[in-house]
Amino acid sequence: MKLHVTAAGRTRAVDISRNGDTFLVSLDGRQHKVDVKVIDGVWSVLIGPGGPATAGPYDPERAKRSHEVAFSSSAEGGMTVHIDGVPVEVSINRMRRAAGTAASTPSDGGPQRVTAPMPGKIVKLLVKPGDKVQPRQGVVVVEAMKMENELRARAAGTVSEVRVMEGASVEAGAILVILE
Repeated sequence: MKLHVTAAGRTRAVDISRNGDTFLVSLDGRQHKVDVKVIDGVWSVLIGPGGPATAGPYDPERAKRSHEVAFSSSAEGGMTVHIDGVPVEVSINRMRRAAGTAASTPSDGGPQRVTAPMPGKIVKLLVKPGDKVQPRQGVVVVEAMKMENELRARAAGTVSEVRVMEGASVEAGAILVILE
């Protein structure tokens, strides 16, 4: 999964792939092996060297580091990530292929598609066909990486189609709800 993550005013390219119970995270091209355990809503994150970028002699600068990470919504509708108790305002934008961009944005007057940001399971549908929704209103809850994520409408609209059922597994990029 490829993302643009903006934290503390700096935007970085992030690529995440799963390898069993661990993740390989590339941050601006530099790879790290990341092990995540979720306990009572707090993520225990162990970041270590990984991938081809670590070939060569031991580098103490890249030794394993452990952090406690928690998430909350910010007043502006974004996200606050608490890393070892320090709050950081974060926004995440999924990098889209050029062919899918126009259909995904509500600004072109076309349908708004709410898609799964990563593989997961549908926990709860918050809307049904015909429902009117407001900007930033939750439409579906997806569990991914042991965390529930409420996916929201980007703009006001009417639900024209719900393509999933509660309990269903979905792949990254799957269209879940369409708004007109």
